[in-house]
Amino acid sequence: MKIIKIIAAAAGLTVLSLASVAQEEEEGPLAFTYATYFYCGGGPLSRADEIIADDAERMNGLVEDGTISRWGWLAHHTGGQWQRIFYFQADTMEALLDAGGAVQGGGDDEEEAEDKDDGVPFNQICPRHDDYIWSVENGTAGKERGAAGFSVYHVCDLNREERADEIVDAHFAPILNKMVEDGKLTSWGWSSHVVGGKYRKLQTMTAADMSSLLKARGEVIEVAYAEDSEAGEEFTDICGPHSDYMWDIQLESE
Repeated sequence: MKIIKIIAAAAGLTVLSLASVAQEEEEGPLAFTYATYFYCGGGPLSRADEIIADDAERMNGLVEDGTISRWGWLAHHTGGQWQRIFYFQADTMEALLDAGGAVQGGGDDEEEAEDKDDGVPFNQICPRHDDYIWSVENGTAGKERGAAGFSVYHVCDLNREERADEIVDAHFAPILNKMVEDGKLTSWGWSSHVVGGKYRKLQTMTAADMSSLLKARGEVIEVAYAEDSEAGEEFTDICGPHSDYMWDIQLESE
């Protein structure tokens, strides 16, 4: 069962139609991410997870042959209305868009006939979605990630987004890198909106488990947003409104 064949039917996902946003990158982003955030509730979520797991071997093959650099499937633990995330990454925007056809997969009449017998269809379980493309600006891109994830989706002042990136690089990155070095976090990332909805910045961190993740996040907040932290105060002024999510990272390529 092709993952994006299912998701395309559910969400109308047309990665290649976004070719107009492709451009030559200079130094800049560490990677690009295409993420589809699903609203589910039309059937058993365990069935949706099973459908994606059935296609994991093929998706891992796309990583092995260099078509994409990473992919993953995340399950909602705590937060807003998104219940699942499917994402894939590539090193450049051009590669991300070129990978769309391969990720979507082909399929023949026999496969389609088999799909009909798989039980509850994916598009019934997760009938709505939001699509985003993110450019990964900072963090531990390409490194191993933990099983528990925390995402902060920021609404920012568009006129001061570059300043927010500067604050992350100078103020937050040393703190987060130290947490990774000490083994308190497994990874972290900072991404910028390219295509999608209202969220302009995405801050992520992962750890081995939820308990470790929340403990590490608390330490980061305590240091980064201390009372005498002008950088933390300025960042909050630029990117104040936000939505928090915690994720169980069910499937992810190494």
